[in-house]
Amino acid sequence: MARQQQRLSALQVGKLTKPGLYGDGGGLTLQITATGAKSWLLRYMVAGKPFGMGLGPTRTVSLSEARQKALEARKLLLDGINPLTAKKQSQIAAALAAAKMVTFDKCAEAYILAHKAGWKNVKHGDQWTNTLNAYASPVFGHLPVDDVDTGLVVN
Repeated sequence: MARQQQRLSALQVGKLTKPGLYGDGGGLTLQITATGAKSWLLRYMVAGKPFGMGLGPTRTVSLSEARQKALEARKLLLDGINPLTAKKQSQIAAALAAAKMVTFDKCAEAYILAHKAGWKNVKHGDQWTNTLNAYASPVFGHLPVDDVDTGLVVN
């Protein structure tokens, strides 16, 4: 006999208040904490080791969205990929992409703040700031640091 999928309904999810775990099938679980917070979990096994991946709170992620996320995660499992590992790798890639988008002006400001304490007097910090504002910022201050190359600096 096949395992039953989609045991929960959207109406049930809204009405349930008792703390506990409520299975929808296929590893998708509604978790209700003692404080009444409701969230979606996907419970699965990889190499005999249990894992639990949060899919989001019910106020943000609907039942159908949670089912879709669980299906995508199960497809990754079929390909031999741990969904939690894939999720962490995508978060790292997003953070790296955001870091590469830091503008030259922001990076220069952070550099000056980090090194200001090592300079002999306040005038050195002002000189750095004024020089960068006069010569670098108008040319490439708005560009991401990753896009600044020797050709821009030489011009």
